[in-house]
Amino acid sequence: MQKLYWPLLGMMLLVPVLSLGQKKKALSSKDPIEKLKLEAVAAVEARKVQAQQINDQLFSFSELGFQEEETFTYLTGLLEKEGFTVQKGVSGMPTAWIATWGSGKPVIAIGSDVDCIPKASQKPGVAYKDPIIEGAPGHGEGHNSGQALNIVAALAVKQLMERDKIPGTLMIWPGVAEELVGAKAFYVRDGYFKNVDACIFTHVGNNLNVSWGDAGNNGLVSVKFTFEGSAAHAAGAPWRGKSALDAVELMNIGWNFRREHLELSQRSHYVIADGGDQPNVVPSKAAVWYYFRERSYPKIKKLFETGIKMAEGAALMTDTKFTYEILGSAWPGHFNRPIAEAMYGNIRQVGLPSWSEEDQLLAKASQMELQALNIKGLATKLDTIGLPAELAPPTRMMGGATLNSNAGSDDIADISWSLPTVVLRYPSNIPDLPGHHWSNAISMATPIAHKGIVAGAKVEAMTLIDLLLKPEIIKNAWAYYKDEQTKEQKYTPLISPKEFPATYLNQKIMAEFKPKLKPFYYDPSKYKTYLEQLGIQYPTLRDDQRAALKQQESKGK
Repeated sequence: MQKLYWPLLGMMLLVPVLSLGQKKKALSSKDPIEKLKLEAVAAVEARKVQAQQINDQLFSFSELGFQEEETFTYLTGLLEKEGFTVQKGVSGMPTAWIATWGSGKPVIAIGSDVDCIPKASQKPGVAYKDPIIEGAPGHGEGHNSGQALNIVAALAVKQLMERDKIPGTLMIWPGVAEELVGAKAFYVRDGYFKNVDACIFTHVGNNLNVSWGDAGNNGLVSVKFTFEGSAAHAAGAPWRGKSALDAVELMNIGWNFRREHLELSQRSHYVIADGGDQPNVVPSKAAVWYYFRERSYPKIKKLFETGIKMAEGAALMTDTKFTYEILGSAWPGHFNRPIAEAMYGNIRQVGLPSWSEEDQLLAKASQMELQALNIKGLATKLDTIGLPAELAPPTRMMGGATLNSNAGSDDIADISWSLPTVVLRYPSNIPDLPGHHWSNAISMATPIAHKGIVAGAKVEAMTLIDLLLKPEIIKNAWAYYKDEQTKEQKYTPLISPKEFPATYLNQKIMAEFKPKLKPFYYDPSKYKTYLEQLGIQYPTLRDDQRAALKQQESKGK
C-alpha cells in the first residue's frame, strides 16, 4: 500500500456526524485509513446543502428516459466546474456522459440512474395525490437522488485525494433511460467499462443496505413488434384492407392464452405503442411493445423466441408482415461479495438517519393513503446484508416451479457481469408504496430524501477510501468475479452490434410537458429548498388522514 502523508486534523470536526459510540471509537482509532474515512464522513456532512440542492434540482426537471436534457446540462456543468473531464454523447446517446478525475489505478466507477416515470408528477411532502402538473412525468421512483449522493461522496473523497496525493481515478456516470433498460448494455458493448477496477452503483430504497451474489431478480429483453398491412375504407371496402391492428390484438390474445403455461418466474407485459390513426381507416401499421422477463439468459431468449412465434402466427392470420426492434435489455443481477462486505462494515458505522416526527408523520400518512399492509413509517432498524437468492429458499410449487418474489429488472446487471459491482441502497423513499407510482415521489424532495442521501454518501465515501487504500479488497473482488461468479456462467449480451439506443423514445411526451414544467424548475439562488419554492408546509396532510393516524395510535396504545 502506498505511503500516505496527511496532517493530523482536529478530529473534533467529526463530533456532529457520528453517534456517541462511534465518536469514542473514532477518537481512539490508530488506524490511519479509518481516520481518513472519518474525515471523508465529515466532508460529506459539510456538503449536505449541496446534496439537497442537487437532489431538488433534478426532482424539478422531471425528465423521461433519453430526454434528460436539463439533467445532462446541469450535472455535466457542475462536474466540469469541480475539475472533472466530461465525455459527452456516450454510446450515441445525447444525454449520456462519463466524468473522470484523477490518474492511475484503481479506476472506480460510480453510477446512478437519472430518468423519471410517466404520469408521476407529485408535489413533495404532500401525503395524497397532488400533481405539480396533471399528467406530467415525475420522479415516482426517486432517480433524482442518486447522483446527488454520488457527487457529494466523490467530491469529499477528491479533496482528500488531492491533499494527500492518493493515486486513483474516479469515474462518475449516469444510468440514462433505466426505466427503458435502454443504456447500460450499450455502455458495456462499447467498452466504456473495459479498464475499470470496481463499480459502486447507488439506488434509492427505504433502508441502508447492500447485497452480494445472485440478487434474485429477472433479466429482460424489451422488444417492439411492428406489423404492416394495407389501408382501406373501414366501412366502404373493409375487405380490401389488411389490418395491422388486428395482428397486434391477435398476438396479444395468443400471448395471454400462452401465459398460463409459462413458468411462474416469468413476467411479461405490453402496451400498444401504435393502434392506427382513426377508426374509419383500416390501420396499415400498428405496433406492440413487450417486456419479456425471466431468471436466466437462456430463459429470456426462450421467452423472446416464443414472442416471435406469436408475432408470426398473428401475421399469418391477418396476411400482414412484421418486424421487431430490440429497445433495451438487462441480465439478472449478480453482485460482488468482497466489496459488499467492506461496504456493509461502513453501513454499520454510519447507521440510519434520525427521523423527525414530521418525517414519520408523512411516511405513515402516505402508507395509509396507499393502503399499505404495514403503517409503520420509516425504517428505524438497520437492514442486514443481502444474501444470494440461493441462500434464501424460494417458494416451490407443485411440478418443481419456483415462485419469484423479486421479479423486477435493472440493467446495472450488465455492468455487474462485466466487472466487480455492488449496489448501495439508501433510505430516501417511504416503505411499502407501489413503486413506479406518483406516491413514490412524495418523499423525494423532502428531508427524508435529503437525510437518506447524506447517510448513503457517507457510506460511499468510506467505501471509496477502502477501495483506494486497501488493494486486497479489489484483488479479492476480482477473484470472486472470476472464480465464483463467472466460473460457469459467462455474459452474453442480449443486444447485437446491429442494435442502437432508441433515443427517440419519450420525445413527444417531453415536448408536451417540458414547457409546462419549466416554470417550476428549482431556483436555489432564491429558495433554500424546493418545498420552500412551492410553498408547501411540511408535511401536508388532510384532516381525515390526521384523524385516522390518531385513531391508529390510540389503538396501538
